[in-house]
Amino acid sequence: MSEATPRGLVGRRPARALALLLAPATVLGGAALVAPAATAAPPTATIALDVAAKATEGTKLEVTAVAEGVTDLYAYSLEFMYDPALLKFDANSSTAPDGGYAIESSEAGIVTLADTRLGTSPGLSGDVELGSFTFTVIDGGSANIALSAASLVSSTSELTELTDAADATVALTGLPGKRHAASKADANRHKGWVNKNVDPTAAASFLAPYYTELDLTGDDQVTVEDLGVFADAFGATSEAADWADVADLDSVADGSIDVLDLADLSQRIIYDDGPFQLVEASVLDMQAAMNAGVTTSVEITQEYIERIAAYDRVTVDPASTGRPLNSIITVGEQTALAAAADADAARAESGMTSMLLGVPIALKDNYNTVDMPTTAGCGCWNLNQTTSDATMVEGLRADGAVILAKASMDEFAINLSSQFSAFQAPGTALTVASPLATNRSSGGSSGGTGASISANLAAIGFGTDTGGSIRVPSTYNSLVGVRPTVGLASRDGIVPLALSQDTGGPMAKSVVDAAVALDAVVGVDPGDPITATQAGRVPSTYTSFLDADSLEGARIGYVTSMFGSNAGTLALWEQTRTLLEAKGATVVEVTPPTGWSAVLSEGSGSGPEFNHDLQAYIDSYLNSDVAARSLLAISQSDNIVPGRSNSPYGQRAAVTPEAYEAWAGENGSHTLQLAAGKQLVTGIMDAMDLDTIVYPSGNPYSTISTNMRLSPNTGLPAVTVPMGWVQGAGNAASGNVNLEWLGRDFSEGTLLGLAYAFEQSTHARTAPALYGPLP
Repeated sequence: MSEATPRGLVGRRPARALALLLAPATVLGGAALVAPAATAAPPTATIALDVAAKATEGTKLEVTAVAEGVTDLYAYSLEFMYDPALLKFDANSSTAPDGGYAIESSEAGIVTLADTRLGTSPGLSGDVELGSFTFTVIDGGSANIALSAASLVSSTSELTELTDAADATVALTGLPGKRHAASKADANRHKGWVNKNVDPTAAASFLAPYYTELDLTGDDQVTVEDLGVFADAFGATSEAADWADVADLDSVADGSIDVLDLADLSQRIIYDDGPFQLVEASVLDMQAAMNAGVTTSVEITQEYIERIAAYDRVTVDPASTGRPLNSIITVGEQTALAAAADADAARAESGMTSMLLGVPIALKDNYNTVDMPTTAGCGCWNLNQTTSDATMVEGLRADGAVILAKASMDEFAINLSSQFSAFQAPGTALTVASPLATNRSSGGSSGGTGASISANLAAIGFGTDTGGSIRVPSTYNSLVGVRPTVGLASRDGIVPLALSQDTGGPMAKSVVDAAVALDAVVGVDPGDPITATQAGRVPSTYTSFLDADSLEGARIGYVTSMFGSNAGTLALWEQTRTLLEAKGATVVEVTPPTGWSAVLSEGSGSGPEFNHDLQAYIDSYLNSDVAARSLLAISQSDNIVPGRSNSPYGQRAAVTPEAYEAWAGENGSHTLQLAAGKQLVTGIMDAMDLDTIVYPSGNPYSTISTNMRLSPNTGLPAVTVPMGWVQGAGNAASGNVNLEWLGRDFSEGTLLGLAYAFEQSTHARTAPALYGPLP
């Protein structure tokens, strides 16, 4: 072997910072308002050439570049120089490490090899064979092969540049009596970039701009095919006559199409071949791993099924007061695995057609599903197998989601504690427990959804909210919850409580997951006429609003009285306000106007409306095998939560059609109050030029129990996101506190953007320590 001499590091420069729009960080049990420490560092390596010391004319000479002590090498380019009078480069002979994308280019005397990992795959570490290629020996002499330049890029886009990195000399023996002219290598270093137009109907509008803005093939997403187009332009510089044709590929704006641009483009591919861990995995994590073939929807679904069996009905909390979660009523094991297999087949045939393709979902058990009963948490409806899905469920299935399970809930969604389900243990202090503290409630009425998603028993959940039933369990379980504008998502096929205020929405571990889930369920539906009000007000994807800088320039209002008197909550709000201002927001105190208290004190429609709205559902959907076919019959059933026969069921069954009309009719008192409340709050926001009003969601750490009413009593949307952990003092319990963001009609995109920026600044989600990976 010839001696290969490594050279030293001569300089480095930082690459442009890359903001990965759909890669939320989650700190397990992390402290609120503390960002994770920066870990960006340039890659390091010592490079040598492995090549034979001697070769004979007409034979092949293989050259291999080997790096020792590599740290976090995501992408690299290597430029080799050689004597074209002695060696002829064998085009298409190069190899590179598996799991990436390699580019080979050459001109007389120069060979360039570039390679990149894909998506969010981890960088290479340790001793790595960077690449190899072959020459054909065409004459005798002393041939020097030099690695004249190497550019190394980390997964955080830090750049290390090496010059004269390594060289080797090979003694070449020519054949007697033959002379050879210098070879002419193919000059294919820059072939010119052509945008390959693809049928625009294939556009993947479910992706955020980060994953679409450098699309080169016209399918509105960045894939490996785009790297193939990019390869044609690799190596071009601003001095080239046709630079204008390829300048858009210079994403780091340094006047050349180089390895930094290659890394930038590659990181926009949803792909990760690193180890996959289901616990706390985001939808993006799942899609990247499934796209890379590291896991499948069937494997993910099976692991969730095993987690439900291991954790849901078993007491894992060693404390004497610990309880089972009791979060799931039904698991559709066979149908879910079949749907997962279908999703895997669809991915193999057509790629990732949706961000929810193959992702397992848990639904509150008041959503109609054709493959599992819809009980509304009542034993008297255990035979309610409907013949159609709820409209929102249809949207999820159309996107390839896997409907895994039906989650526990307060019986008919009446309560905010999830203590009242006939499928659990009536009479106990807690029915559905929070995985963060199993001696406490998970909140309600969507408590089963909240507990199951927080404990990683499904990827994303859906709840319903009449007066707080998405936002309260999201707070108790450190989740993001979205209560959409009434009219954004159809309620058709959902067991109602009060249609003047009912709405369904996602509950998730991150804002990104919530935005992805919301995309799948919005739309106009003739089965729910109020959805006609959304026409022209829904974006192609809510992920397009997710910008970590969204707080810059935002105007945020708050009402002091809504933060209560709990010292821990007040201290957390002061920290939060300081952070919001540091991120460029203007935080403005709002003085409640006349009529504000009336908005917060307006009663729920569940009393006057439940009998009327439930009967409409029964007449349309209830399975004929169910005996309890009216609220009165339900109140007389033996299979309901004890103590509910008269209140609430008997009393609400007695509400007359006239009383309903006086309350919820076109000119009913409640109808008029909701309209007045919306006008009042929107007027405040307009007068003060506010983007949102924030306050703590209903939780046990605030003395204010009416906060949760602001959204349903105005019909305006709200997004709740973890704000931090409050340590209890004395007899007060410790726990998570969420910050709720209220906005104008159909402003979910704005709210999700603000919540995302806040989430990325705090990473305040707390994951339950007792429900980690299975043994």
